[in-house]
Amino acid sequence: MDDMTTFSVTLHSAIADIGRDAWDAVRPDANPFTSYDFLHALEASRSIDPRAGWQATHLALRDGDTVAGVMPLYVKSHSMGEYVFDQGWARAYEQAGGDYYPKLLSAVPFTPVTGARLLAKDAATRRALVDAAVRICDTNRLSSLHINFPLEDEWQVMGEQGLLLRQDQQFWFDNPGYASFDDFLAQLSSNRRKVIRRERRDVQALLDFKIVTGNDIEERHLDD
Repeated sequence: MDDMTTFSVTLHSAIADIGRDAWDAVRPDANPFTSYDFLHALEASRSIDPRAGWQATHLALRDGDTVAGVMPLYVKSHSMGEYVFDQGWARAYEQAGGDYYPKLLSAVPFTPVTGARLLAKDAATRRALVDAAVRICDTNRLSSLHINFPLEDEWQVMGEQGLLLRQDQQFWFDNPGYASFDDFLAQLSSNRRKVIRRERRDVQALLDFKIVTGNDIEERHLDD
């Protein structure tokens, strides 16, 4: 059965067009990086901006007047800020005569953290989100759909729907209970502690931090 038959599909160039209540209502968990407030902050601050190669194109599925599922989507003109390095694919694609960019990306910008990308409460709606994203690529002549750092069950759904699956590895620091950096150093040998402290002093001597906020931010600060 086509999971799209019961939904209408809309695309939004700003998450505000969907709204906080509707967006957060379909989030399957409390991951802060997929919250309305976090993603809206990226847009409001212009960290995400078409001029920077990130065009918000968020997908919403509606059942009547109710938002049943959403998917954070961006049309990208480059591969920066993703923490997945597909530039080799881009070169090969273009050497074969294709245009790799623009491409369609579902991810949390600048944040390589695993989390939900198919924001919905049930499996049928999650499948419908994948179907809709694929169709968006086809109808808008986007080279490909990329979904970075999804949950494992979402990853399996994507494979079942014909998407190519990619596996990689990340290195995570699992804090065993350190309350400070000195606690961490205490677990090392005396010689290693001395080396690390000396390296940190050397770097600190070269740095001078100045915090500028609000109206005190001038054009020269941005240029630097």
